[in-house]
Amino acid sequence: MEAKNSMRDMIKRLFGIARQDAVVQVMPVAEAALVPVPAPPVAAYDSFHVGLRDALSSGWYLQESDELYRGFVISAEDVVLDAGCGDGGSSLFCGHRGAHVIVADIDAGKVEFAKQRLADTPARMVQGLVGDANPLLLEDGIASKVICMEVLEHVDDPAQFLGELVRVGKAGAQYLLSVPDPVQEHMQKKVAPASHFEKPNHIRIIERDQFEKMVTDAGLIVERHEYYAFYWSVWWLLFWVCKVDLSNPQHPLLNSWAKTWELLMDSPNGEQVRQALNDFMPKSQIIVARKP
Repeated sequence: MEAKNSMRDMIKRLFGIARQDAVVQVMPVAEAALVPVPAPPVAAYDSFHVGLRDALSSGWYLQESDELYRGFVISAEDVVLDAGCGDGGSSLFCGHRGAHVIVADIDAGKVEFAKQRLADTPARMVQGLVGDANPLLLEDGIASKVICMEVLEHVDDPAQFLGELVRVGKAGAQYLLSVPDPVQEHMQKKVAPASHFEKPNHIRIIERDQFEKMVTDAGLIVERHEYYAFYWSVWWLLFWVCKVDLSNPQHPLLNSWAKTWELLMDSPNGEQVRQALNDFMPKSQIIVARKP
């Protein structure tokens, strides 16, 4: 159960789920009494469980090979910086591999929470760092692995932020970077509340070629640029329509979508279709890069 919850936390962080404001709808008792009994709803489905299956299929959280993402291996010898750690899902994966983990975030509460979660792992050292990375209070060349997922769309100066990430990476350090994909972001903008695209949420939409240029301008070599999570692109569009509480997003429409996606993954040609849809409208784009 702990492992499942940890993976769910990483799913929430990867796809922006933990960052949004929940909306709770309450029907007064008097009104509720006048509403006819509806037809039986679609059985409750765990959207996060389906999202985890989808993430595993895309190369995330590969337990046996110790890859946080395919090709991004974490070992006990690594010093890992998780910049914008959020609830610490990615850091937790690294801690279980025995790495020295530095959790950094602008939110002191998030940093403390991440440190507490890592306290029960075999991480050889855990450090917490609170701040906006202007600058990062770390020495040059300390990290062998740098993680920064779903952060650059929030920060005021992405070039400065990336410059600090590059400074603290050692020669040959590997970087795992992700931002929301522009295709779904432009679509979300048509249905999401205005606040979703205002500070402190998404203050910019990063185009695909722009993302690569940001990374290379910072001095990194792009090794791979990939796309994933069509499932979450559609889920978020439906979520805005359903107006349910994000802490328990149960709604017939969301449940139907989760069930549909699981049926697709279970079908004989499901993986081929899943990959095609990921290329068409992914939730996020990811770059694996290396410091020369």
